[in-house]
Amino acid sequence: MSEIEGRAGEDIARRLNRLLAESGQAELDIDIATRFEAYLDLLVRWNARTNLTAIRDEDGILRRHFVESIACAHALPTEIRSLLDLGSGAGFPGIPISLCRPELQVTLAESQGKKAAFLREAVRRLEIPVLVHGSRAETLGRTFDCVALRAVDRMEDAVRAASALVIVGGWLAPLTVESEYGQIRELAGPAFTWNRPVPLPGGDRRVLLLGRREG
Repeated sequence: MSEIEGRAGEDIARRLNRLLAESGQAELDIDIATRFEAYLDLLVRWNARTNLTAIRDEDGILRRHFVESIACAHALPTEIRSLLDLGSGAGFPGIPISLCRPELQVTLAESQGKKAAFLREAVRRLEIPVLVHGSRAETLGRTFDCVALRAVDRMEDAVRAASALVIVGGWLAPLTVESEYGQIRELAGPAFTWNRPVPLPGGDRRVLLLGRREG
């Protein structure tokens, strides 16, 4: 890494940690925060030619995508060991979860080819042990301790698909707005019992929902 690149990485790391502190989240170790800088750089460059996310500026990505996903990583139950990010898109929340919770076996499921290609490049560049599944999650042929989903297309279909991929005793973890809580509970079905919604930073009444699948 050049001296200029090193200074840029430190700047992004400081900005990210400042935003985390402002939102009441624990700051990241500098090596992890600097890896988020590499993720940000890759995302901005790919977003210039591929529609990965509608938020394209650095500050917006840090505030809306990174901080929320990091908060999710910290709020997930400690006992989980495998996690599926269904409809991962640009990698939220799965890639930040992997960076913050390296003990987890993370799978990113993304059926859109260009987005899946970005995810593979991000996993390679960040050197994280994450599997990218470039097809529908239902074709994985396995279940997970936790299935997370955020900003997915066709929420009704996504919640039903995600619910079926959670092991008994595992967790369904949608990142959504508070007003969708009742609908998501109904879509997931009676097999799930729900914790109190966890508020997420960034406003707009964003929450993490945690539903546990009973026997």
